This record gives sequence, C-alpha cells and structure tokens, in this order.
Amino acid sequence: MHPTEIIELMIVGVIIVSILIIAFFLKGRWRKTGWSLALVILVAYSIFFGARPFWIDSQIDKKVQLLRPYLEERYPDEEWTISTVPHRKDGFKHRNPYYIGVVFESEPDVTYDYWVESKDNIYQISFLTNKSLEELEHVE
Repeated sequence: MHPTEIIELMIVGVIIVSILIIAFFLKGRWRKTGWSLALVILVAYSIFFGARPFWIDSQIDKKVQLLRPYLEERYPDEEWTISTVPHRKDGFKHRNPYYIGVVFESEPDVTYDYWVESKDNIYQISFLTNKSLEELEHVE
C-alpha cells in the first residue's frame, strides 16, 4: 500500500471515529444520526477506494485515444509505441498514472512523456535518455 493511501485511510478513520465518539455522547435520534453519518462516510469511501483504479484506467484510455491522432498529425512518417504507467502494480504507485510514454522507432532509447488535458491541450512534458538534448529528434 502506498503512503498516500495510508494517509487517506488514517484521515477517514479519524473522521469516522470522531463522529462515533461524538455520537456516543448524544442521546436518542441524534445518536442514530451520528452513527448513520459514520456508516454513510465509511460506505462512500469504500466505494470510492474500490472504484478509483477503474476510473483512472478509463481516463488514461481516453487520453491515449486523444494522443494517437496528435502523434499521427505531428509525426506522419514515424512509428511509435505508447506505454502507460501500470499504476495497479507494486513499485509504480510513486509515478503519475496520467503520464503517457511514447517511444519512437527512430529513437528506441528515448522515452518521451506526454500530458493530455484535452484534444487541443497536449504537451510533451519530459524525456528520459542518456543522449544530449541536441541529439534528440522529437523534442517539442
């Protein structure tokens, strides 16, 4: 589990426990309302925590579909491979899952990272290589 997930769980846990402690000192209908509120927060966070990886995957798929026409237009005579961060696997949680890596066939030892906001807002944000900047063919 990644440290940010642990922090999220701790915050939600503290909020739920605080509501339960406060509800414990209340009487009648207010006590039931407090317990219900704590239960609703627990269920909502559980749904959010379970659905978030699927939501991230769907957003990445949309962004990759927007990036393909951009690359075809910008580099019509090139072949490339698109890769994404496997954010569900251990060891990759520290990387932003929305970074889309592109490796061009003419530069197999360079990975260019793209950031896609919308069809009109696509940016090359970084590259990973041992080459110098002057040797790179696809720097934007």
